[in-house]
Amino acid sequence: MRSVRSTGEEKTVLPRSWWIACRSWRCCGLLAVLLLAGLGGCRPLARETPPTWESETEDLPDPQWPVGPFALTERSGRTVTDQDLRGYVWIASFIFTRCTGPCPSVASTVARLQHELQDLPQVRFVTFTVDPKRDDLRALNEYAQARGADPQRWLFLTGEEETIHRIIREQFKQAVGRNPGPQVAPGDEFIHSSKLVLVDAQGRIRGWCDGLPHEQFPDRFESDLRRLIRRVRQLATSAGP
Repeated sequence: MRSVRSTGEEKTVLPRSWWIACRSWRCCGLLAVLLLAGLGGCRPLARETPPTWESETEDLPDPQWPVGPFALTERSGRTVTDQDLRGYVWIASFIFTRCTGPCPSVASTVARLQHELQDLPQVRFVTFTVDPKRDDLRALNEYAQARGADPQRWLFLTGEEETIHRIIREQFKQAVGRNPGPQVAPGDEFIHSSKLVLVDAQGRIRGWCDGLPHEQFPDRFESDLRRLIRRVRQLATSAGP
């Protein structure tokens, strides 16, 4: 910090490094806010102007990360592994049955995709519960049946909580965890991603989009969903990766 004298007045001039540090802290704070806004169960940030996004001619991100191995229990009671899904294009989603936040809307989006992609038998939908201690096979079956889930095409997976959360965080690169609040209401016990993650027939992540419609800007959601459907069709009808 230094002082300069101008027209008889002394002014304090902060060093450039101080301003850089301030900008860095502001950026970190903004990043934290955006991360929380992307978690299911968090209230979306109010927006005064529509967000910007790619045009519908743009494609989804294509990281091609391998999902990696897992073995979980499907609502039918059978074990489903990542190898069982090889050869299928599939869309992963993350919910829990007593969720009072975004989960019903995300499940409705998957139900819509199941209907719109019904002409592609090589497409699957895989929903992971983030609350496996409560979501037993009966709860998952009731939830699935209420949403018209085809038992052959739309799978609901459960297992140990620690295992599922690790899979979601480390393999799908999505946020999940227990709600740390001191007085958590029933149906609000978990915070988790509302993203839909697209996986190709080789078990690689090929894109994602939000499964939760934006009330203020529905065009954004519809545009992203159309891009997802287009990518699904490309992968399902192509013999190559």
